[in-house]
Amino acid sequence: MSAMAALGRSGFDSMLDRARAGTTTSGKLVILALGSVIALVTDIIARRFSWTEFLLQAWFMTRVSLLPAILVSIPFGVITSVQIGGVASQIGASSFSGAVNGIGVLQQGAPLVTSLIIAGAVGSAITSDLGARTVREEIDALKVMGINPVQRLVAPRILAALIVSLMLTVIVAMTAMVTAFFINVGNGSISSGTYLGSFISFSQPADLILAEFKALVFGFIATVVCSHKGLSASGGPKGVADAVNQAVVLSVILLAAANVAITQAYTMLFPARLV
Repeated sequence: MSAMAALGRSGFDSMLDRARAGTTTSGKLVILALGSVIALVTDIIARRFSWTEFLLQAWFMTRVSLLPAILVSIPFGVITSVQIGGVASQIGASSFSGAVNGIGVLQQGAPLVTSLIIAGAVGSAITSDLGARTVREEIDALKVMGINPVQRLVAPRILAALIVSLMLTVIVAMTAMVTAFFINVGNGSISSGTYLGSFISFSQPADLILAEFKALVFGFIATVVCSHKGLSASGGPKGVADAVNQAVVLSVILLAAANVAITQAYTMLFPARLV
């Protein structure tokens, strides 16, 4: 009995330690997010923002994420068009496949693909870069010289991620929607006019605003999480590798939770209607 009690107490203590670690991490993420926003705004107003670092990071993020995003969005458009088109034809609602495909890709598919690319390709690169700087004590050297690492390294990356996420969402949405259009119209199940007409009838300008807002939120969350994991890395190369793994996993979980929350709020505020 004493052994079982000790085992139960050990398990409870482990869960308590994990809860404390999660709370601490959440607090640090909030502090870093607020500090980054304040540093970004004040540096731009004071005209001391590192535009060179911003341009370098924006080009790097575009270079590593553009092609993978396009390659992922093409099969995504094919899968959604085939599945939705098959179900629509079975229930005699093929004329609405354009609306379902287009709005689904615009509201959910494009931001989700963008978030995964940002978290996987861009976020891992951010974590590895900052983690390598941390274990080499470059971050400590910046602090000794009176340079704030958040202002010098994190803020430019956040602004670059926001801009790249906005553009990437549009590219992913267009690629997936054009792919779905050619798949549905090409097999002869629906005419091009009917397909486009259904999308125009049901779509709203708020759908594009929702997609871009999600892109901003997802890019911000992924950059903050990955920057935090990079700045807190320790233990040499293995510590950097662990930080990259933790950053990607945590980013995907937070992005999924944010996607659900934003989608539910949008559904309540802007219910679907026939224009």
